Amino acid sequence: MRFETRAIHGGQSPDSATGAVTVPIYATSTYAQTGPGEHKGYEYSRTANPTRSALEAALAAVEGADPQGGAVATASGMAATALLGYLLKPGDHVILPDDAYGGTYRFFAQVATEHGIEFTAADLTSTDSLQEAVTPQTRMIWVESPTNPLLRLVDIAAAAAVAKEANALLVVDNTFATPFLQQPLALGADVVLHSSTKYLGGHSDVVGGALVTSDAALLERLRFLSNAAGPVPGPFDAYLVLRGLKTLAVRMERHCQNAEEVALFLSAHPKVAEVFYPGLDTHPQHELAKHQMWNYGGMVSFRPVGGVEAAHRIVTSTRLFTLAESLGAVESLIELPSEMTHMSVRGTTLEVPADLVRLSVGIEHIDDLLADLEQALG
Repeated sequence: MRFETRAIHGGQSPDSATGAVTVPIYATSTYAQTGPGEHKGYEYSRTANPTRSALEAALAAVEGADPQGGAVATASGMAATALLGYLLKPGDHVILPDDAYGGTYRFFAQVATEHGIEFTAADLTSTDSLQEAVTPQTRMIWVESPTNPLLRLVDIAAAAAVAKEANALLVVDNTFATPFLQQPLALGADVVLHSSTKYLGGHSDVVGGALVTSDAALLERLRFLSNAAGPVPGPFDAYLVLRGLKTLAVRMERHCQNAEEVALFLSAHPKVAEVFYPGLDTHPQHELAKHQMWNYGGMVSFRPVGGVEAAHRIVTSTRLFTLAESLGAVESLIELPSEMTHMSVRGTTLEVPADLVRLSVGIEHIDDLLADLEQALG
């Protein structure tokens, strides 16, 4: 089946009890047993819930996981990150991108290190730089592609080869690209991570996360850790992400179309100094984007002429682009990462430019979005 079909039908057969076409919200914490330990696959909703199971099957389908693999849904993207942290032990080493999402950096720098886990931040756009960062203790290589918020790309297949040689897990945060635009498992990744709060949910009304793998043993371990630690989403959250998945393909087509128009508009604007978007010929990894992604995504970052003062004026002057954290929903958002989503990396080697503006380009009419940016740029 093609992606659009899998997104609608994967894990979502009509309900066997009632014939309901939409997966029901199973708002129950426990399940009747016919005898001690005898049940119909469900006993307690921390362990498994039918609505969550449907979501996990759908996530595995859209990410192209092998039949022996699957997905683990979590209560947030950071819950998914923390779940992967449980795979590590004191003395293990993790390689992060040197422009990682602020929350990811915060977890490894301020939480994991307290448990004896070490990390190195490296320029993962260079395979040589990645190889130089590998140590005998490296057990995990963490890739964002595109990265947040500078929209750099990493050659996932090349990173997978390095990880395999190092006997390390390759984790790919696929939140920005989504499974519609990029399939990391097919490129050699061991685990794909999502903040399903973003494009998968797509409507700014749910917080969630997910891990997807084709490795049966790894899936079993992640499911055990999920049950043991308990970072699970509720059934209503699972339902909302399932609903979002059904329209992911059509939404992403519009996100990409609008973002490309916005990037071209900004590139030609005299009050914009620099634009970051993988679809532009000027992007340093544009050629990689052309063969690793099916389109270039809905995120655009830029630096205005006039520095921080201009950036502040722009982000507080838009009328359709809402000043807010998060991304990937139908409405357009604007933010200043250095003072919002990436405050945790200020003063570190991962610090983002203070005048960087990040746009999550929504699916509104492009003429209205461009007019809003025009008046905000002044």
